[in-house]
This record gives sequence, C-alpha cells and structure tokens, in this order.
Amino acid sequence: MTATTFPSSVFPTAHVFQQWQDAVQKAFAMPKVMEAVQRVRVGVTPSRAVYHEDNVRLMQYEASLEKRYKTPLLVVFALVNRPYILDLRAGKSVVSHFVNRGFDVYNLDWGVPTPGDRHLAIRDYVLGYLNNAVEHICKRTGSESVNILGYCMGGSLSAMYAALRPKRVKNFISLAAPYDWSSRDSLLCLWTDEKYFNVDRMIEVHGNAPPIWLQTSFLLLKPVQNLMEKYINFYENMEDEKFLDDFFAMETWLNDNIPVAGETFREFVKYCFQQNLLMQGKLELGGERVNLKNLTAPLLNLVAQHDHLVPPSQSTPLNDAVGSSDRKTIHFPAGHIGMAVGGKAHRDLWPAACAWLEERSEVIKS
Repeated sequence: MTATTFPSSVFPTAHVFQQWQDAVQKAFAMPKVMEAVQRVRVGVTPSRAVYHEDNVRLMQYEASLEKRYKTPLLVVFALVNRPYILDLRAGKSVVSHFVNRGFDVYNLDWGVPTPGDRHLAIRDYVLGYLNNAVEHICKRTGSESVNILGYCMGGSLSAMYAALRPKRVKNFISLAAPYDWSSRDSLLCLWTDEKYFNVDRMIEVHGNAPPIWLQTSFLLLKPVQNLMEKYINFYENMEDEKFLDDFFAMETWLNDNIPVAGETFREFVKYCFQQNLLMQGKLELGGERVNLKNLTAPLLNLVAQHDHLVPPSQSTPLNDAVGSSDRKTIHFPAGHIGMAVGGKAHRDLWPAACAWLEERSEVIKS
C-alpha cells in the first residue's frame, strides 16, 4: 500500500499558529479596549468659567496650593480643535506644570463658531475677545499685565496682540507657532498657494471653514502615519491599558473638530500664508498696523524640530523680529503635538519653561 504524501502547505506552520494565537489574544483584549473608551477623560485640571463673551469662555484653573506669583498666565490656543490639548490627562498636562509651580493660570476657550459668526475677522479675535479677556484678568487680579503662552495659531494671534498692546504683556512664551511664511517649505504653504487655492471662493460657498475639511487636510499631511501606522500601533498595543488611555484621550481631541470663522480663515490664509504681511510689518487690524518690534516683553520661543505643521523656519524668525532684548529659543526634538503631550517634553521642556517664567516673575509677599 502506497502512503499518501500531502504538500507541506496543507499543514499550518509555527508562524501561522503564532498568528492565530495573537489574534485570539487581541480578541480577548477587546473588553479592555471598550473599558478604556468608556473611562476616557480629558481636561484633568479643575477649572471654572470666570468670563463669557458670545461663545468665548475664559477658564481659570483651580489649585490646592497658594499662588506664588503676582502676574497671571493666560494660555491661548489655536482656533482649530479645542484647547484642552494643553491639559489632556494626568502626566500630559502643560497647565499642571504652571499651576503646581504657583502660577494663576487661565485658558481662553474660543468656543465653537456658529454660521452667524462667519464674518468674525482676525481683529475681532485679537482686539476683541483676546483683549477683553486680558482686561478681565487684570481687573479681577489687580495685575497690570499678564503672561501669555500662545500655541500654534494662538501664538500668532497673541504676538499680534502683544505688539498692539505691549503694556498688557509681561512675558511671552511661543509654542510651535508660525510667524514667517516666506520659506514656503511646508505642505500647508503649498496647498494654500493662491495659484491653487481660491480661499475667497471657498468661504463664499461654505461660510465658515468646515471642520471635516480641516481635519482631512491635517490627516493628509502625513497619510501613512495617520491612516495606517497609527492603527497598526494600536493593534500591537491594545493589551496595554496605559497605551489605551493615552490613545483614546488623543483620539478624543483629534476628532473634536470645530469650524473656523470664515472671515478669520480667509484673512489668515491671504494675509499670512499667501502675503506674509505679519513679518513684513504690513498687517493691519482695526486700523492699527502690527509692528512686531513693539513686542518688547521677554520672549521664550519653543520650537518643535520635527514639526510638520509649523516647521522651524516659520517660528524662529520671531526672535529677530521683536523688540525685546530678552530673547531665548529652545529647539526641542518633538513634533507639533508632541510638544504638548510627549513624555520627553513633560520631563525636560516644561520644567525648563516654568523656570524661565519664574525667573521673570514677581513673588507674592506673604
């Protein structure tokens, strides 16, 4: 009797068995994944609204220890996404560094623009909402000025304000913020080039800049990382509870998209990306020309070396453009979001930034 011989491909190899085993383990991890989704919390530092204007809220962070420094700190984020990225979760909160060092910290939440807000211009945000928030902080605290930490577009808007109202800004910290668009060395500069992008027509059609369009644009800046590698990394780490907590906190923020007021978006694209008026000293807000030389507050410029949204070439020119004699730049090995939530940033960058601000702050006498 002749023995029957089967090809080796009929029998599962050790590699295939390992794949089956891994798949079963991932399936057993799904309850952990669902629990992580349900327990995700963002914005960990207790806060309360102390001022409202239209959709804008000024939030004050509460602290268990007494305040040590006279001048309050105002955090100003971009008009895209929500500001709690700077207070994402325990161990990843920029806000907590300053609160725990004794600063009186506020956050300007721009709110969500409605269709009726399509005509809000940059001047409305800088000389309206931002200026009014600063005035309210000064009135409630008795301080003549505030420290400002401006992140991304929030840094650009804050620099405009500091140049127009220099007496109200004591110290200025810029975080991964753009000021000079002359180098054209980013995809966003290419996509917003007036040869290819008619921003007037877009805002005429949509009113406000649609959040889904903004989010898709940001995802496509790094499509492989954002649409493939991220989910491969999730699959490989879905049994790690700490990874899941961090992952879903970030996903909550990334998908918490909001529109940008149409006229503000139009002006920012035309006057900044396309015409680079801010760095040239030609930008006008409400009839006032923005001259960055009038920004005389001590400056700490935090530049992300691996930033794909705001390359260093857009951030570093600020130091030579301002009128301050006290200027410092820290080039940090992180990406745009990593500056706010990265482990190395919280270990090395933010303690250094707090120390810089402490050296330039007046202690409250007991």
